[in-house]
Amino acid sequence: MSAPLLQLKQVTRRFGGLVAVNQLDLELRAGEVLGLLGPNGSGKTTAMNLISGALPCSAGQIHFLGQEISQFKSHQIARLGVARTFQLVRVLGGMSGLENVEAGLAFRPHGLHGAAARQRAQALLERVGLGDQADTPAGDLTYIDQKRLELARALALEPRLLLLDEWLAGLNPTELQQGITLIRSLREEGLTIMLVEHVMEAVHALCTRCVVMNAGIKIADGPTREVLADPHVIKAYLGEDDSDETAAEVVHA
Repeated sequence: MSAPLLQLKQVTRRFGGLVAVNQLDLELRAGEVLGLLGPNGSGKTTAMNLISGALPCSAGQIHFLGQEISQFKSHQIARLGVARTFQLVRVLGGMSGLENVEAGLAFRPHGLHGAAARQRAQALLERVGLGDQADTPAGDLTYIDQKRLELARALALEPRLLLLDEWLAGLNPTELQQGITLIRSLREEGLTIMLVEHVMEAVHALCTRCVVMNAGIKIADGPTREVLADPHVIKAYLGEDDSDETAAEVVHA
């Protein structure tokens, strides 16, 4: 079996006396779509921040493409091939949609500029469904379209690994299906994806494997349906007293 694309070994992040991520072990192989799941406050976004370099590890090691990146800055990790979107959308509001994507193209390895960058940026906007919004200021886009723009900018980096933090949250049913189709197409092109997600329909549709965290600790890791049927996972999401019918919604969504 080939070496993991991404490997976390005993990764820990402390904020004073709070341990947000506690000795997390995780492997992700090229071409996988992994769901990183758990209730609010379980450490999922913190784990993504550690992988992408937004935060340094307090302890442990992170390897990407065989290289330790535990203490790298976010721009260094991005240049290695890790791109992400954020739970709270971050776009350059005073710049057009096209300019936002061009910014991503400029910062990828062997950056793209000028006419070639504009052509590629337009293609990426069309890929995410924003082809007719190229000249619209990013700050004037709807929340959903800002999410699409952020994804296009992440793809501009030509990543090997894409981190999606609740990218499908807040979509209506039609938009959700479009989003699932888009992510599935990225997977089919060979992109490796880790997604934090609460929309179980999307988790079942996209993720062959899931890791579940609770209070900073990994409590499950395995095939999606098996993990979501695990009593410990259901308890973490729902607590002791929730009905079997509600638990079934988590497992069979």
